[in-house]
Amino acid sequence: MSTVIRFSGDSGDGMQMVGNLFSESAAFAGYGVFTFPDYPAEVRAPQGTVAGVSGFQINFGTQAISHHGDKCDILVAMNPAALVAHSKYATATVTIIVDSDNFTKEAVAKVGYDIETLTEQLHLEECNIVEAPITQMTLDAVAAFELDRKSALKCRNMVVLGMTLGMYDISTEYAKKYITHKFATKNELVCRANISALEAGENYARNTHLVGEHHEKMGANALAKGVYRSINGNQAVAWGFIAAAEKSGRPLFCGSYPITPATGILEELAKHKALGVKTVQAEDEIAGICTAIGASFGGSLAVTTTSGPGLALKSEALGLAVMAQIPLVVVDVQRGGPSTGLPTKSEQADLLQAMYGRNGDCPLVVLTAHSPADCFDKAYMAAKIALERMMPVVLLTDGNLANGTEPWRVRGVADMPSITPPIVSREELAEKAECFNDNGLFKPYSANENLARYWAIPGTEGLEHRLGGLEKKPIAGSISYSPEDHATMGALRAERVARVAEMVPSVAIEGATEGDLLVLSWGSNVGKVSEAVAQLYGEGAKVAHATVELINPLQRGVADVMMRFKRVLVCESNSGQLASYLRSIVEHGDIRSLADMGAQPFAVDTLKKDILANLN
Repeated sequence: MSTVIRFSGDSGDGMQMVGNLFSESAAFAGYGVFTFPDYPAEVRAPQGTVAGVSGFQINFGTQAISHHGDKCDILVAMNPAALVAHSKYATATVTIIVDSDNFTKEAVAKVGYDIETLTEQLHLEECNIVEAPITQMTLDAVAAFELDRKSALKCRNMVVLGMTLGMYDISTEYAKKYITHKFATKNELVCRANISALEAGENYARNTHLVGEHHEKMGANALAKGVYRSINGNQAVAWGFIAAAEKSGRPLFCGSYPITPATGILEELAKHKALGVKTVQAEDEIAGICTAIGASFGGSLAVTTTSGPGLALKSEALGLAVMAQIPLVVVDVQRGGPSTGLPTKSEQADLLQAMYGRNGDCPLVVLTAHSPADCFDKAYMAAKIALERMMPVVLLTDGNLANGTEPWRVRGVADMPSITPPIVSREELAEKAECFNDNGLFKPYSANENLARYWAIPGTEGLEHRLGGLEKKPIAGSISYSPEDHATMGALRAERVARVAEMVPSVAIEGATEGDLLVLSWGSNVGKVSEAVAQLYGEGAKVAHATVELINPLQRGVADVMMRFKRVLVCESNSGQLASYLRSIVEHGDIRSLADMGAQPFAVDTLKKDILANLN
């Protein structure tokens, strides 16, 4: 069983904090959790307007949760604007909790409605609406601490948190520890006021008998035992790189320019200087990737982080990394575009840019993550590929993954796959005459059996060399304008990328092994597509689902699995980019696209209808 809660209010109402604390409290209690922060790009839109509404949705339940849910079972609306903006996300049987103190005639009129007919106009007549005096409850709860009214009202979100935790009989102890840690050393009165507001909300839920009504639907949690922590995608990416640096023995360097929604990776890495992490907040995107290339040439595991507009700016330097065979990971946390587009909304529209957005034939590895926790594994894998095969890798995540959270089972670095960069010394290459010219000088494009360039870190005696962006003579590494050399090196660059397919597990298939329809998905849509297909397969449909994790080179088994089905349907949040790519490389006669450019996640029910339409 699972339940979906959506918190909504003005940008200053603290809905993101409430959502995070609820999800972390639920995860701490052992529930499966998946979250979806939904907020405007404006720093602070006018108070009480629909444009300024900030939301946070949580799907939690007694089993592992793979997505943030569709429509919500509980909707918290702090003001009329929040109700107007987010009532469309509610189920027909939703329980709506409103701050009755804010639903005045003037506030409702501000969003273009009449207070007498508001529920009818929003089609909420059949809903269970709980009118709670949240504002007054907050003022009463914190009265003893003699805060000014503005400071007192900032505690309203804690009343809401206490109410919703109390509704599901989830302990408030985690939230109290967080509040104490955040405020105790800054302002003791504010700390105590927030805890008092939290307790007032919890008492309200219990005294109004909301606990039994909702908690009985959930039952006990059933997650596997282990050490878990709540993690978002940006944190997971950062930790994946830290683990890869530890495993490979290479120092970690991140050179990046802040950009929504990727900035959290740089911020997280900057916290871990004690682990040897070096970070540079560069003056622009180009400087960010260039510092990373320099660090990589010097022997570091080097990464740079960005979103779509920044990936465009990094393209020339990324071409240099391909030409010079520099190990580098570029994380593109995709957002709505083009141009500055929709900074706080998520899309999957950078796929073709990652594939082809450089001058010349410039292939590189494109890897994708499909959940916040999976971001850890894919960051680790991206680093492994970059270091072991001496090449740049683009890791595609997106805004939904970056900001969404789920429980992540903690693992030790000792249990992770090995990472063995091809670092060499003169002595190790002494028996390889092909690595040196007639004058005994090192040939910088000498490579091992995987076509990975030997990593002669600057300062290694006897392996002095230089690299650059001009075309090179094979193996020798000297500048060459020969058509034959250019053709040879172009084919080599393509072959190096093609061989990476052997490093990633073959595609896994869910549902039928052959039949009428194969549904493919990637990125943050995977959870919902997987659930939709599982439901249809359980109802007898000859349908299957597969997640594409490695796009270039195409993951092993994808083409073979596609040929076992009459039709292939590719679900993605763009104009159909993966579908177009697959049509160009897989000889299947019926590859269809289910594309959505609305910058909002798919809904399971809608997916089922669309999949059925393609089945029939």
